[in-house]
Amino acid sequence: MSAPLDLARCVEAAARTRPSHLFLKTPEGRECSYRSLLEQSARFAAALEQLGVVSGDRVAVQVEKSVEAVLLYVACLTMGVVFVPINTANTPNEVEYFLRDSKPRLAVLDPARRAAVEPLARAAGIPHVEVLDAQGEGSLRERVRGAQFSPRPAERFDSGALASIIYTSGTTGRSKGAMLTRANLASNAAVLADAWHFSSSDVVQHVLPLFHIHGLFVAINTVLASASSLLLMTKFDAASALEHMQSATVFMGVPTHYTRLLQHASLSRETTAGMRLFVSGSAPLLVQTHEEFRRRTGHVILERYGMSETLINTSNPHAGERLPGSVGPPIAGTSVRVAAINGGEIGALEVKGPNVFAGYWMDEAKTRSEFTDDGWFKTGDLGRIDANGYVHIVGRAKDLVISGGYNIYPKEVEAELDALAGVLESAVFGVPHPDFGEGVTAAVVLESGASLSEREILDAVQSRLARYKLPKRVLLLEELPRNTMGKVQKNELRKRYTALYGADS
Repeated sequence: MSAPLDLARCVEAAARTRPSHLFLKTPEGRECSYRSLLEQSARFAAALEQLGVVSGDRVAVQVEKSVEAVLLYVACLTMGVVFVPINTANTPNEVEYFLRDSKPRLAVLDPARRAAVEPLARAAGIPHVEVLDAQGEGSLRERVRGAQFSPRPAERFDSGALASIIYTSGTTGRSKGAMLTRANLASNAAVLADAWHFSSSDVVQHVLPLFHIHGLFVAINTVLASASSLLLMTKFDAASALEHMQSATVFMGVPTHYTRLLQHASLSRETTAGMRLFVSGSAPLLVQTHEEFRRRTGHVILERYGMSETLINTSNPHAGERLPGSVGPPIAGTSVRVAAINGGEIGALEVKGPNVFAGYWMDEAKTRSEFTDDGWFKTGDLGRIDANGYVHIVGRAKDLVISGGYNIYPKEVEAELDALAGVLESAVFGVPHPDFGEGVTAAVVLESGASLSEREILDAVQSRLARYKLPKRVLLLEELPRNTMGKVQKNELRKRYTALYGADS
């Protein structure tokens, strides 16, 4: 399947060839056809134009999930405007940095945040601030209602033009804006729609936030590329997700969603009978979760691997073995290689393809440092590629623990800990140690009702791990620190326990 020239043209084509076909519906009964999508996004575009927003301008958006938030995104696509989504959990101080850095012409905020953020936006020289609430109401919606518009053909934009700036998590300093082009978005959406066998009859149950590539680009863009439909749910709730699952065919989630679904007795083959595909990403899926979900539902979760700078890189196959613990082979058109460490099979993963971003916004030095001399992007992930071409992620390069001169890959230790009866999940990380440089440290969360001591856990894994890989401490926690997409924040663990091994260790 060839990539569409542009996602905006996909919207136009769907509105022309199947105008009444459903683009979006909500559990509350609201519906939007592809003809309505074209018309309503055009109204949003007209409102933006009245504010002086033109192609190439940035529009920064920190709002709750709503139908109107989706329409605003599509309007930006059709206008050639650069969409800058901001995590709803970010503080005013963090938002001020994003606004000063991206220099948008318009900032769209939740009304509850306006009082704190608008003065910062004005001080940063942002010409316009509008609001949009969780019901899709607010000053921007009023402007849309009053905007004069006439339907017009989608403009032709250069495929290399910017479509979005996504700010990275910033775990090693200030967040950087990853510049994604129209070609990045279109090519990735087309390949995923083909790889995952999307058709116009599919309905994606959308429980993800709209400020991250998973919910914004992987889910919505794949729907646009295939003229399929969205069941837009404001947030993930396991009971609600199961209740509405019969109205969908595809579920895209993060590992936490799957563990919470498994906690519900109603999850079964019957409640998931109408689904054809479950996709997981944004964080590693435990093998136990994979296997338990298959046992309960008969469905094999398809795990894939992506990141803000590259969108999706690899995917387990739709037809073929979906290997637990692996993120599958590279998708069509994308290449992945391993820069081996000390001649071993595990090394730094590097990616090349039409999905790879154009660089970091206003930071040429950072961009140069993150690409190899021959043009491959350094993902920062460590992994290996097996004989069948499947990629296995063993952790982030910054999470590699070097203890006593030995390289310890956290995932290898975590796999042994997670396999213990009574262990729900674990995170292995390194903190300063006076003798070994770094001490291998494990944070462990037990299953409800389980009773295991630190000594019992260490005794259980010591015969399965080389001595240098064995954690020096096992910390029993109620929960692991995570970001909004469910990724364990090992940087928070390192910060919290940096003084764990003192001079007397």
